[in-house]
Amino acid sequence: MSKENVIKVLVWNEYLDEQKRPEVASVYPEGLHKTIAAFLNDDKEISASVSVISDSEQGLTEELLDNTDVLLWWGHTHHDEVQDHLVRRIIDRVQRGMGIIFLHSAHKSKPFMGLLGTSGYLGWREADEKSRVWTAAPAHPIAAGIPQQFLLEKEEMYSEPFGIPEPDATVFISWFEGGNVFRSGVTFQREYGRIFYFQPGHETFPSYHNTHVQKIINNAVKWARPTIRVNPQECPCMEALEKIS
Repeated sequence: MSKENVIKVLVWNEYLDEQKRPEVASVYPEGLHKTIAAFLNDDKEISASVSVISDSEQGLTEELLDNTDVLLWWGHTHHDEVQDHLVRRIIDRVQRGMGIIFLHSAHKSKPFMGLLGTSGYLGWREADEKSRVWTAAPAHPIAAGIPQQFLLEKEEMYSEPFGIPEPDATVFISWFEGGNVFRSGVTFQREYGRIFYFQPGHETFPSYHNTHVQKIINNAVKWARPTIRVNPQECPCMEALEKIS
């Protein structure tokens, strides 16, 4: 495949608390971001790199974002530390065509709430419980190759009500052992950019090692890739096409 057709992915992660917690390192020795980038790079159509909040400009430089087709975001306990001007930079890129995928607790990240205009509110519980992920929209490209349902032996529970706008598509719905349900895979569009939110991915559980979860993220990258990129120009003055009387 030519370099021009390869999807350029940037996997962003806080990667702060994880370095201090052995229970996370035992599941993701090099961090969740490197695990995700590694399975994405197994696909010849994707070239994935990583950045973290401790990098220059919190891993969100102009150059990096200008060279990104799809941004994957995993955040947890440091949402408020992401600088507002960088959030505006991300939102601008999405509105111009960059795809973005929010994973797990990124529902409370500044870019997620800024793009959707809502709170990201939900209920949660950590109880090492089973989660059954149901494919609600099997014809959607993100669901390609995914069975009707699959089981995650352990996941953090997220529950409705979920503080988001009505999704363009609800691709997956999850049931949890304690009885709760959640719209766990939803899509949106903001101007020219496509957005996917996917719930599985608590840092102490091996969800990103699950082949179905990996396939869903892989599909989402291909779905979210830009179909058009708009130049950051001011609103143009338009010449009249017809005679104005």
